Amino acid sequence: MKRAKTSKAWMKQHVNDYFVQQAKKEGYRSRAAYKLLEINARDHILKPGMTVVDLGSAPGSWSQVASNKVGSSGKVIALDILAMQLLPGVHFIQCDFREDCAVAELKKQLHDRPLDLVISDMSPNISGIVISDQARSIYLAELALTFAMEQLNYGGNFLVKVFQGRDFDQFLLEMRKSFKKVVIRKPDASRDRSNELYLLGIGKQ
Repeated sequence: MKRAKTSKAWMKQHVNDYFVQQAKKEGYRSRAAYKLLEINARDHILKPGMTVVDLGSAPGSWSQVASNKVGSSGKVIALDILAMQLLPGVHFIQCDFREDCAVAELKKQLHDRPLDLVISDMSPNISGIVISDQARSIYLAELALTFAMEQLNYGGNFLVKVFQGRDFDQFLLEMRKSFKKVVIRKPDASRDRSNELYLLGIGKQ
């Protein structure tokens, strides 16, 4: 019974959520769009003509934002283990990023085109066991960082979601070794109760 009450309370809060309402009004697929919009407004990571890879893209709100910002001269390649409805100007790959074939397909779609930005909102299936969830989140972030360092242009940028916890400081250190500057962002659209943060690596070294 307690679980049902909790679920109802979460649903009521979600339905009444300002960013959920805005996403419906403005045609974004989820409230997550406003996380990327806020970070971009502050850090200007999306520009016309850029090539962008969006990891963990479903349902597609970050790809929507990225595609709008890079325009017809840019390119957005999105990847997720889950299905995602097609978006204009976005090439979608349904694949598990933990598998080698995912990286191979991303490289194929890049066609040796210089990569300017990698954005990753990947998240593991949340179990509720904080230590386990955080460890799996960091693992996905590490995979994304490895891909970014292999494929980004010199000077390219990398935005990744991580959960605060035991391995956070070590991952932050690795990013600081890889980029000229690393900043921590907690957008207004990220719920207060969530321990998610976004790390932005600026200027691949």
